[in-house]
Amino acid sequence: MLGLVLLFAQTSLALARAAPESFADLAEKVSPAVVNITTRTTIAGHTGASPMVPEGSPLEDFFRDFMNPPEGQEGPRPPRRSQALGSGFVISEDGFIVTNNHVIEKADEIEIEFFSGRTLDAEVVGTDPNTDIALLKVESDEPLPYVDFGDSETMRVGDWVMAMGNPLGQGFSVSAGIVSASGRALSGTYDDYIQTDAAINRGNSGGPLFNMDGDVVGVNTAILSPTGGSIGIGFAMSSSVVTNVVEQLKEYGETRRGWLGVRIQDVTPDMAEAMGLGDARGAAITDVPEGPAAEAGLKSGDVILSFDGVDVDDTRGLVRQVGETAVGKTVDVTVFRDGETRRIDVTLGRRETAEGAVPAAATPEEAAPQEQELLGMTLVPLNDEFRKQLELGGNTEGLVVKDIDEVGEAYEKGLRAGDVITEAGQRKVTSVENLEERIEEAREAGRKSLLLLVRRQGEPRFVALSVLEE
Repeated sequence: MLGLVLLFAQTSLALARAAPESFADLAEKVSPAVVNITTRTTIAGHTGASPMVPEGSPLEDFFRDFMNPPEGQEGPRPPRRSQALGSGFVISEDGFIVTNNHVIEKADEIEIEFFSGRTLDAEVVGTDPNTDIALLKVESDEPLPYVDFGDSETMRVGDWVMAMGNPLGQGFSVSAGIVSASGRALSGTYDDYIQTDAAINRGNSGGPLFNMDGDVVGVNTAILSPTGGSIGIGFAMSSSVVTNVVEQLKEYGETRRGWLGVRIQDVTPDMAEAMGLGDARGAAITDVPEGPAAEAGLKSGDVILSFDGVDVDDTRGLVRQVGETAVGKTVDVTVFRDGETRRIDVTLGRRETAEGAVPAAATPEEAAPQEQELLGMTLVPLNDEFRKQLELGGNTEGLVVKDIDEVGEAYEKGLRAGDVITEAGQRKVTSVENLEERIEEAREAGRKSLLLLVRRQGEPRFVALSVLEE
């Protein structure tokens, strides 16, 4: 009996891992909703200087002929037409189409080709460069075949997926693979990419990535490649991000993201220890410019532990959650401050119209700068001369790192000469004596580290330095 049970278990596992017998039925089902996109753009004639080409180079004649007008023609070369190809997919029978923003950006004309060979002109409804998503619209006398979005959050690493599009201008093409990874970030604030080994090449941009039910779980956007061709590392923006963007573009023609109004950074283990926070989680507030957070009473040094009832693990998750929250909504924010948690209600503003006003600080007290070495740094209080050299506002207070020990902990953790320490132990410092007091307070409280708020070219970040006596 035991042998039969083991055999059955192995057979079930083999079935679970088996590849689909064919993708043909799925491809036939979704192909009518996938489109090729051709854009045409007018490029102005060249009027600037020619590129620098070494004398005697084989390219010298080419660039001279290309950059200069033909003999007998005065002035710059006339404008020329450029054509580009991409992919997309229809999401409603009345003609809304999703693609990448970079596919249609700056296009004068956009032509949609359907699987049947039919072509229609498209207009741009709205774009979102932050997620590289664009929404188009075509007018049709008859209902168009379309596909639905699926839930990318349910996709697991190893699940089968199928990509469709117009790679290298070769027309409708299908490739299949698996989800190689999820939650990838490339460079954008709201990135949440599915990584796949399904072949994606130039021209696939804007096309759909399907699950095995024929639902769109991603929009093919980018590849990682040293050659420009597919090497099995492709990225599709997850449908959980795209659906929210598309809904806003459809309703408003633009995105309307929630805005909290704070600068934040991840909490490291030594920062958590310096703050008395049990676990290294949440988002530490480094600055609170004028905006919703400041009006609600959030402060620099607070650690956001939850937002609108959802635990905050890191800054990336918080930024995305805030951006997906409705403008004007009042949310509950739980922060860690002075050793205890507090709940604060914040009414969100709109990120797209937010003004980055810097809050006024107290007028600095002028005093003769006195250098002193602490924590592996040579420190001196800010004065007008330093403010001018470092291009700081007249109200900025703190200690300038004049020099730093390059084998010390401060240098190892990224501090450099020219940085300005504005807070220590989550309180302002305007003199070396202030910093010495914070160090002693941290030692008396049994802390191993002291949390510093450091600004470089106006950008703040927290750094925890050891205060243990040698």
